[in-house]
Amino acid sequence: MSLIVMKFGGSSVGTTERMGRVAQRIVDKKLQGNRVVVVVSAMGDTTDDLIEKANEINANPPAREMDMLLTTGEQISVALLSMAIHKLGHGAKSYTGWQAGIVTEAVHAKARINDISPDRILNALDQGDVVIVAGFQGMTESGEITTLGRGGSDTTAVALAAAINADVCEIYTDVDGVYSTDPRVVKCARKLDTISYDEMLELAHLGAAVLHPRAVEYAKHNKVNLVVRSSFTNNEGTLVREEAEMEQGIVVRGIAYDKNVVRISVLGVEDVPGVLAKMFGALANNGIDVDIIVQSGVQGGKADFSFTISTADRAKAIDVLASIQTIVPYREVSYEEGLVKVSIVGAGMVSNPGVAATMFEAISSVGVSIKMVSTSEIKVSCVIAAEKVQDVVRALHTAYGLDTADSVFVGGPQDRR
Repeated sequence: MSLIVMKFGGSSVGTTERMGRVAQRIVDKKLQGNRVVVVVSAMGDTTDDLIEKANEINANPPAREMDMLLTTGEQISVALLSMAIHKLGHGAKSYTGWQAGIVTEAVHAKARINDISPDRILNALDQGDVVIVAGFQGMTESGEITTLGRGGSDTTAVALAAAINADVCEIYTDVDGVYSTDPRVVKCARKLDTISYDEMLELAHLGAAVLHPRAVEYAKHNKVNLVVRSSFTNNEGTLVREEAEMEQGIVVRGIAYDKNVVRISVLGVEDVPGVLAKMFGALANNGIDVDIIVQSGVQGGKADFSFTISTADRAKAIDVLASIQTIVPYREVSYEEGLVKVSIVGAGMVSNPGVAATMFEAISSVGVSIKMVSTSEIKVSCVIAAEKVQDVVRALHTAYGLDTADSVFVGGPQDRR
């Protein structure tokens, strides 16, 4: 008998009809002799609808009250799914995140899980019930309801799998696995049978939406067997594990792109020790995550710096830089939008020279200039103008031998959480 965690995203339970199909899939898994814990997101566009209603009431609602509001979406899902399983003649118990023992840090909208006390879940499993847990939510030690941010249900599922020592955590989504790139852009993208934690973590951070980075981090740290598969088919998915077998001749495993990029340029900064620590320390203290940093040169004792951040942080970053100008004098600050970060990822890149050169040549072949570059042992990222991003992705996919004639994309509408 195996202990399995199954996670279903919003599109998988977006209608009562789909909810019924998910219930049948869960029951089938139980009838195979498994003990089953299910994590569910809010139905369809419920979260977006709740955010819209909140903004109609208050354009700047308190974060605490937003968490109170948004957690109701998952509570609806778990209750309805439990009812659907009962209709099929099987026992099921639904729990909110706090009822399931999920304790988080005291941060609203993007809390991290500190601990899970799974006694209530294990007791329900011992009674023969399917356990259904609301994803995306938890509670602080002082009793405040919190949410985990976008992708939080993935994290809930993996964290629960670790806490109860599950044999596998299955993430059911709108695609039937992890692809070499976005199959909506490259029709001949290949589905990967396996991928390493490190490769998947890089792809998730770099824009691949199939798994949330925090969930992959949790799986890697706790050695959780993670499978990504479709909720619309019975096809085998992609196994995420410590090491993945390398396909002969394939150095790059995946290509990701992130449209949520802004380049900030700070010009005429004094070239003295500690200036970068002050500048980027101030940004970090204000919760702004800086990605690529480039110094363009020093002239007359003055340096120019550029760095990338998410589009949502642009206004805040400009304000922070303005507030420290007396501490870190500079001539001017500018920003550039309409950018995309395109990245290649592969564990085999570390021992294969010329990978970056191939990337630069492929991007050049479609008439696109590279604005910034960042590298690590298993990835290369380039910031480019957004207009030809799909052409660039296709060119890279071909350049690294990832095209396959027999690849078939199977999926539905995109999951939200």
